[in-house]
Amino acid sequence: MVTWELHHSMSDPDEDDILGIFSLIFWGLTLIGLVKYAFIVLHADDFGEGGTFAVYSLLCRHLNLGQISGSHQIDDCPSTYRPKGTVQRFARRLLEKNQSVQRILIIFVMIGTSMVIGDGVLNPAISVLSAIQGIQSRNPQMSTDIVVVISALILIILFLMQKHGTSKVGFVFSPIMVTWFLFTGIVGAYDICVYYPKVFKGLSPHYIFHFFAKNQRLGWTMFGAVFLSLTGLEAMFADLGHFNKKSIQLGFTVVVYPALVITYAGQAAYLIKHPEDISDAFYKSTPKALFWPMFMVSTLASIVTSQGMITAAFSIIRQSIALDCFPPVKIVHTSKLQEGQIYSPEVNYSLMVVCLTILLGFRSQEQIGNAYGVVVIWVMIMTTFLVALVMIVIWNTHILLVLAFLVVFGFIEGVFMVAAMDKVSKGGWVPFGIAALLLVIMLSWYYGRQKQHSYEIENRVSVDTLSTILSTTRIPRPQGICFFYTSHTHDLPPILLHYIKTVNSLHQVVIMVTIKLFPVKTIPLEERFVGGKIGPRGIYRCLVQYGYVDELCREGEEFVNGVIGSLKPHIPILGFQETMDNGKNSTSKEICIHDLEVIDRTENCKVVFVMGKPTLRTSKKSMWIDRMVIDNLYRFLERNSRSSLDSLNIPPSSFLQLGMFYEI
Repeated sequence: MVTWELHHSMSDPDEDDILGIFSLIFWGLTLIGLVKYAFIVLHADDFGEGGTFAVYSLLCRHLNLGQISGSHQIDDCPSTYRPKGTVQRFARRLLEKNQSVQRILIIFVMIGTSMVIGDGVLNPAISVLSAIQGIQSRNPQMSTDIVVVISALILIILFLMQKHGTSKVGFVFSPIMVTWFLFTGIVGAYDICVYYPKVFKGLSPHYIFHFFAKNQRLGWTMFGAVFLSLTGLEAMFADLGHFNKKSIQLGFTVVVYPALVITYAGQAAYLIKHPEDISDAFYKSTPKALFWPMFMVSTLASIVTSQGMITAAFSIIRQSIALDCFPPVKIVHTSKLQEGQIYSPEVNYSLMVVCLTILLGFRSQEQIGNAYGVVVIWVMIMTTFLVALVMIVIWNTHILLVLAFLVVFGFIEGVFMVAAMDKVSKGGWVPFGIAALLLVIMLSWYYGRQKQHSYEIENRVSVDTLSTILSTTRIPRPQGICFFYTSHTHDLPPILLHYIKTVNSLHQVVIMVTIKLFPVKTIPLEERFVGGKIGPRGIYRCLVQYGYVDELCREGEEFVNGVIGSLKPHIPILGFQETMDNGKNSTSKEICIHDLEVIDRTENCKVVFVMGKPTLRTSKKSMWIDRMVIDNLYRFLERNSRSSLDSLNIPPSSFLQLGMFYEI
């Protein structure tokens, strides 16, 4: 909502005060909105996704940052990203070799992400409420209760529509926002012409210095309120996955930025003549003939703005899950054209409950405004730092340009941050509280997943160990095929050895199946199944690859035939080495022929699907932090998060789940 949130700090501003505030807003929009975000930060995307986790994911794909998932390594030409200078090489070496730096970096990113979501849940509440409260400017007799009820109903309808996807209703968003900016631009131009045509002299930065010299401490307090005009910029970046990067850049440069400048200039021109209306400059500066059309467009625009923040939250959570920093939730793709258009029912309804709680608890734009926007400036500073890392280690930007980027934007945002901190005691603690809760969840989940990953690395089963067990023990090998689901693409998980010892048998054909989702529209059928032989007789591996619009059919004849069919072309590629087979010398070629015969015989047999379910638990030697986090927080999150079994569609009669304790 385009408005001035300064009336509680300044009761009777004069012309120079208004021009100083307008100059602050203009240069903030120009430097941070236009230069930083539209022309620099939007380029730091990860497969079209934006936000702090997207920047971190981009770094993970080009650097070895010790992430659990191996799918984030670079898939482009490595020479393109090879560091060219001493600083670049030093930064790359520091990030890849120092585990403490890696931990600090991921915690830094988690804090930023939590803050975006924490502040974002306030956005729908304040956007809708500020639009509906416009009625009270023309009808003061209307009670606040009615305004709050109307706002709550609009929010409920908005959240219930999310399951249909942005793509289903997105066709009306652009016309609404274009109409909104057209209306505000026309009203702004009208106010400039009627009230103060010389308002653009306020673009001169000297009005900013004069403003602070005159108002001193009071001016510093109002400086934090000015930042509210910039709060949507980080959301624009976080919501990049739902829109096209070039369209955002073009729309912001050609439509949004000029319209905002003219709108704020028009309000400044109006307030120079009517300083007493600073509490409601937006609607008071609108001509009476345009009030109701403006009210309708403002309400629709507030809904679209809220939609943008909600979908940004979906994207942020999805990115967090992809990097194993958030418990799994259900993710539904709502568009076959854009990978970033997603929906999560758990996230959606959680946001709805929190937004309604805030709306009913604060009940006024003024109180929510004190809470809104406080933590976004922290996220902006974090984004500045992360993009600077991208500029150094990926873009190979000259170090002087990187320093200029850090100094200019770091200084501006740092000043905004200090000025906005006085709002923490006036309601600004709310987004910090939400962010703290999310941070506890993310850190607990990440810590537990790291511990589980470390255990699996330390106790992984080598091919030689498995070969020795199968050759020296009389483990029955009944006919049939076993699909053993695992996230490992290289080593064998320790739960496989646990399965052999527990069941005391191993199917004649065991296929270690790993399913990977890639940020591309579709994977061709001929590339979907990538199979090969692991080592011991009858043990194979298959990587199953899906794009975001591919139907995840993980059971049935088509899936089974695809997995088995991917193995045959890869088996006969072994050389001719002497091996031992039941005490007799044979060659690898003979073993390969035997393997193919086994697969041919078992193709028509019943397939058993096996999934391991490891459970972390601490030992008596564990540190107190492990007992507190693993035994309480992580285990609670694991029990209440969405299981990966929900999307497998495996018939119960063919499924076996095997539990195992990982004692750390």
